[in-house]
Amino acid sequence: GEFVRNTPMGQGAFTWPDGSVYTGEVHSGKRHGTGTYTCPKHDVSYTGQWHQGKKHGKGTMFFNNKKSSWYKGDWVMNSREGSGERRYRSGDTYSGGWKNNMRHGEGTMIWVNLGQRYVGKWEHGVQHGLGKHIWILKNHCETHYFQSPHYIGNFFKGQRHGQGSFYYAGGAIYKGGWRNNMKHGQGKFTTKDGRILEVEFVDDKVATARSADGLTVSERDLVVGDDMAFNIEYLLEKIPERHHKTELRHVKSVVWCHRTELRLIYGFYCRLGRSPDDSLLMSRLQFWRLLKDCSIHAHELTLTQIDSFIRGEASVAEIHSPFTTVHLRELLSCLVGVAYYIYREDMMSQSYLLASCFSKLLTDDILPNATKVKGFLFRQPEFAVEALKYTERCWEVFETFCGVYMPHRDDRTMTFRHLMLMFKHLRLLDDQLTSTRLVKIITAERVDPPCVGLEITFLEFFEVLIGCAEVKCQQVSETPEEDQVLLRSDNKSTENLPEETDDANGRSQLTGNVTSENVETGEMKGQDEHISPPAEHEARLHEEDVHSKKSQSHLLLQFQLFLEHHLFPAVAFYQKVTEKMEMLLKEQNSKGP
Repeated sequence: GEFVRNTPMGQGAFTWPDGSVYTGEVHSGKRHGTGTYTCPKHDVSYTGQWHQGKKHGKGTMFFNNKKSSWYKGDWVMNSREGSGERRYRSGDTYSGGWKNNMRHGEGTMIWVNLGQRYVGKWEHGVQHGLGKHIWILKNHCETHYFQSPHYIGNFFKGQRHGQGSFYYAGGAIYKGGWRNNMKHGQGKFTTKDGRILEVEFVDDKVATARSADGLTVSERDLVVGDDMAFNIEYLLEKIPERHHKTELRHVKSVVWCHRTELRLIYGFYCRLGRSPDDSLLMSRLQFWRLLKDCSIHAHELTLTQIDSFIRGEASVAEIHSPFTTVHLRELLSCLVGVAYYIYREDMMSQSYLLASCFSKLLTDDILPNATKVKGFLFRQPEFAVEALKYTERCWEVFETFCGVYMPHRDDRTMTFRHLMLMFKHLRLLDDQLTSTRLVKIITAERVDPPCVGLEITFLEFFEVLIGCAEVKCQQVSETPEEDQVLLRSDNKSTENLPEETDDANGRSQLTGNVTSENVETGEMKGQDEHISPPAEHEARLHEEDVHSKKSQSHLLLQFQLFLEHHLFPAVAFYQKVTEKMEMLLKEQNSKGP
């Protein structure tokens, strides 16, 4: 590089024995001005301003070759200090103030994988002072039922401590004291329905709670009174009024005892047929799948009958639509109602009829069978995600033929007999998909003798289509070049704030104990541990995964071909012929005798 009076000065380059290189401005033999330093040994590089051999001013530093971990911002004598943005290998980001290489001052941290965000004061790398911590919920289906749970208030050394307010997903609010991340001291708890309760907590446990009328409220009432506040008034009407309060209390007790399992079941079915990053409400399609997995239909109840039982104020169209959402509280109300209709005669001698029926349903039917997914649609996750893109078009077909076979009814449903007629009228039956084979597909999940007069839901209709596709298009080649066609689908947090460090092996690490606030109730949960499979099984697991993906891909192609080459063209032709016949009939009627 350049020299002035035997001293490196101006533009130049330094090379060190370990392979490190600096290229840029030099003053008096030191890095000074603007330049780039690269250290291949540690996968580190820096481009920016220098002062007397140290990073000083504005600059960007990358902590790995992939440049997925970096800092861009202010430097003071080799330390991150001032304002800057940091991206960690995990994808987490921080933007704000820095001091001595630690987050300090005002700043925003986003934990991508945890789905959390903090905006507020920092000190020595952790939340300290006033701030807002948000647990991000992703909404869908144009529903605004969930707000993102968030805490606004004081933090002390990375924990909620002092005075603060927690806003729950279901709409409840707690305002009061906190200590070591737990509700502690005096406060006010406002339930979703607007009740204001004076409460006192000791280490997150309710010590005392009184409502405005002076009545004592239990911790159970606080939790169940929010997102799990089910409505069973229509069932209470069936028992003497003097027993209403005790019945309701004992049903709540059953919910309280099984609250964890019920939430897990609800969350599991919410995710069926959806990509992993979705966090949504349960759809009626998923609700039907839950009932079928638990063999509720084996108790001489059809899914359409259950829809009618729990209809409430919903319209006829809503109870039969696969797109209607089902809140957790609505699921609980439904299960209590189903339990009553199934077990009321068996439990008549029990002291608390509704609670006894509900407990028996959970014990005998729901808990042993839930999450053991059956049927053609949801058993293979990746297939379900793609197949459900055809839901809207298949729903149109379902509604069309409900109107054909039951034109004088407001609630558009069809029976298995009507479904068989539809296949006959559309000429979908052939040597492969015979009427006998169709009956076997229709009754695949029936545990009792088949009855073609039973009404069906859209889930049962949709799964029959999938089963028929496997039979009718079973000769589909797995070679994309031979069979691939243009196919159309409907496209119509934390206890202690984690600081990621880059270890010698290039892995991202989180320091501190990471937990998240339960977005439904605000209860604290531990972080899930991720356990890798033993090394000797990895090859087998990989092979099974590849085979599963091929199988799902093949099944999807069969389903797409069945819809695009058979069902949809047949429906279009049927509608065209029907319209012509109706026009001819009108013309004949207009001419008169």
